[in-house]
Amino acid sequence: MFTLLRLLPARRLLSEQLPALLIAWLIAELFYKFHSFSLECGAFLVTWGALDAAIQGLRRFWAPSPQA
Repeated sequence: MFTLLRLLPARRLLSEQLPALLIAWLIAELFYKFHSFSLECGAFLVTWGALDAAIQGLRRFWAPSPQA
């Protein structure tokens, strides 16, 4: 986590990671009731990773392709 915060520029953190983090947190709060901190934390991290992957895929899909 420290490396993520240190390496990515603040603008990219706010535009990509923050929305994924907040949506994953909301999903975890509403739907994950495993009665185990470890399971809920793991499910939250998997959800965050999946949302981040989806955001990155959408960015590549909508980003203009570089001209050679």
